[in-house]
Amino acid sequence: MDGRFTRIEPRIDPTEAEQVVDGRGLLAFPGVVDAHQHWGLYNPLAEDATTESRASAQGGVTTGLTYIRTGQYYLNRGGPYAEFFPLVLEQAKDRSYIDYGFHLAPMTRRHIDEIPSLIEDFGVTSFKIFMFYGGHGLHGRSSDQRSFLMIPEDERYDLAHFEFVMRGVQAAREKLTEKAPHISLSLHCEIAEIMTAYTTLVEQQGSLSGLAAYSASRPPHSEGLAVTIASFLADETGLPNINLLHLSSRKALRAAMRMAKTFEHVDFRREVTIGHLLADVDSAHGLGGKVNPPLRPREDVEALWEYVLDGSVDWVVSDHACCKDESKFGEPRDDVFAAKSGFGGAEYLLPGLVGEGRRRGLSYQRIAQLTSWNPAQRYGLLSKGTIAVGYDADFCLVDPAQSWTVRAADSESAQEYTPFEGFEIGARVTDTWVRGQQVLTCGNITGTPAGRYVHRPSDRTI
Repeated sequence: MDGRFTRIEPRIDPTEAEQVVDGRGLLAFPGVVDAHQHWGLYNPLAEDATTESRASAQGGVTTGLTYIRTGQYYLNRGGPYAEFFPLVLEQAKDRSYIDYGFHLAPMTRRHIDEIPSLIEDFGVTSFKIFMFYGGHGLHGRSSDQRSFLMIPEDERYDLAHFEFVMRGVQAAREKLTEKAPHISLSLHCEIAEIMTAYTTLVEQQGSLSGLAAYSASRPPHSEGLAVTIASFLADETGLPNINLLHLSSRKALRAAMRMAKTFEHVDFRREVTIGHLLADVDSAHGLGGKVNPPLRPREDVEALWEYVLDGSVDWVVSDHACCKDESKFGEPRDDVFAAKSGFGGAEYLLPGLVGEGRRRGLSYQRIAQLTSWNPAQRYGLLSKGTIAVGYDADFCLVDPAQSWTVRAADSESAQEYTPFEGFEIGARVTDTWVRGQQVLTCGNITGTPAGRYVHRPSDRTI
């Protein structure tokens, strides 16, 4: 009924069904809520909405939340969100194979003033701060930030702005009390000044290259320091719903856990990516693995798993950002600082976590919480995140016994390479349904784009 689960019970008579799927030997997971994607960052949004949603379905993703902002990249324009966001919605409409929503970043004072209307008129309940943008380039080197961000001449994107964004989000929570539990602020935690200084050191010393050099140029203590500052500002502004994005190192997670103990009244949520859990600076396939924050040495990967296994991590995402070969690599091609940051990976999200997580003792129930229930609840996707009567019939089947080798050519993404090339994944998503419509059948995309924009917080039917 309306794409929702109506009966879940053992031994339902198959003659009562219009369609019967034989799932013997497979695991049924709730559809993945991939709470961190970037459609339209390097390619036209309309293009990404199709190709990258197809790749998402391969990874069991049925809902994707995309971070988007004004400025260079994305739509390459500034101005108020009242004018910008309708263009975003129009470009994505009728193109996606999965349901989708957006997080928005208040880049200017005017954007802060728009927060209540963005929540009420457009159903956007989550916002973002890029802590390093004020003084460091997107891909590694400092640049003209005002032109890059397309902000007014008399404004700065700095710590003071971050504080006022927090105050603006909290003011919206106080005004819209019924929606307040699902209104939150996410932060990309790295410090520009640290990264700028260390980039110079790494280049001058010349002893490191590739992904190891990039990791050293954006050192883990930059993450930890940013987490600490963000947490203090959350306390100062009274904003309780804080999401710490793509934490990539032991120092970052350790700082996050310390801040949670220091500011017990702040409801911190901690996110890691499947890329940081599967790959390191040595195992990733080439400079295609450049991302912000960077892939780290193996000891940090092992630390992330420690925090996942002890329950400190709240959800796992892809941070999917399709960057085609022609855009990704600079001149010379082997210069990591000339390459752009970001890569796709939604197609490996659930199979990668099931395969590697099972090997490390992570339960299937915990995987479902990390990929579906937890992000759905935080971000106001109240009709999603579980297999239960009244919820959207978003689910997928996973073969836990099917090991396979990652090849970029097998992905539906428009990206021609992957840092996971040659990795052995210990499980495979075979079939995916979005609101009862099958979009992946025996590993192949089927049907037509039927994904919907989700106005949050959404409702569910009981």
